[in-house]
Amino acid sequence: MKDVGLVGVPFAGKSTLFTALTRTGVSGGRSNQAVVQVPDARLGVLAQMERSRKVVPSQVRFVDVPGGATAQGLAALRETDALCVVVRAFGPGANPAAELEEVSAELLLADLSNVETALENARRRTKGRAAGTAATQEVSVLERAHQALASETILRDAGFDEEERKLLRGLAPLTLKPWVVVANLEEGASLPEGLPEGTVGVSAEIEAETAAMDPDEARLLLAEFGIDEPGLDRVIAASYRALDLIAFLTTGEDETRAWEVRRGATAPEAAGAIHTDLQRGFIRAEVVSYDDLVAAGGWDTAKHKGLLRVEGKDYVVREGDVLHVRFAV
Repeated sequence: MKDVGLVGVPFAGKSTLFTALTRTGVSGGRSNQAVVQVPDARLGVLAQMERSRKVVPSQVRFVDVPGGATAQGLAALRETDALCVVVRAFGPGANPAAELEEVSAELLLADLSNVETALENARRRTKGRAAGTAATQEVSVLERAHQALASETILRDAGFDEEERKLLRGLAPLTLKPWVVVANLEEGASLPEGLPEGTVGVSAEIEAETAAMDPDEARLLLAEFGIDEPGLDRVIAASYRALDLIAFLTTGEDETRAWEVRRGATAPEAAGAIHTDLQRGFIRAEVVSYDDLVAAGGWDTAKHKGLLRVEGKDYVVREGDVLHVRFAV
């Protein structure tokens, strides 16, 4: 399960969006957290087809930190996997592009302070050590990170390779995390210009008003406002894209379940998302695409028609794959 932290300037509607996304009220305190199910219509179809006793969707935890960029707030945000930057696109004087710049500057300065401290400590540890050691390599990466931040470049855009990013992730930098920008819109409004590609538009106040309603009734009411897809669905989809995640599925009489895994994961890595024993003892995976399985009408029929593939350790799992893992402990 991934954590998505909500951040924004005061009065952007961050807490209203939290209520809309999580269908909960805001209770105050250091941070408000709520776990929500990832909408996936495929689960119901498979569960009915395989007569599953239980359906288990993937989950996402949203974290709303009151108080903005305080020390406690930043610490809570550093623990998340991605950030949802909320900007106000309603009411007089709204300037969502300027708000995004303001939030970016705050997060950049927080990272700059964090990197400065880490760099000082790393330099002390390298005294008297030969060049090329892990400590001196750490100093080199931190110096580049400091230079980028000092020149107002967020770390995500600073050209670090994956090994260097792993080192930096030890500091949990906010500008290295994936960001999803959410524009809080007026009823019926379109996305304003000047925001990055992939920005999600949500009328948070309208959707928050439906938070306590039955989900089906809420969808009908939102449709009257011209909202065909709830904000939760769109924000989660954007978060999955930002985190580079896909979903694979398992199904049977016991349960039908969705699992999240990074794009490019191999079959053993996907098996490990289910249970570590499955990854350690992985033998092979029986795989069929969701569409092929539904078209066949069931697992046994898909196997009989030759739609089922047997894949080994090098197989890269695809979005919507339905897996059955064979393993030995």
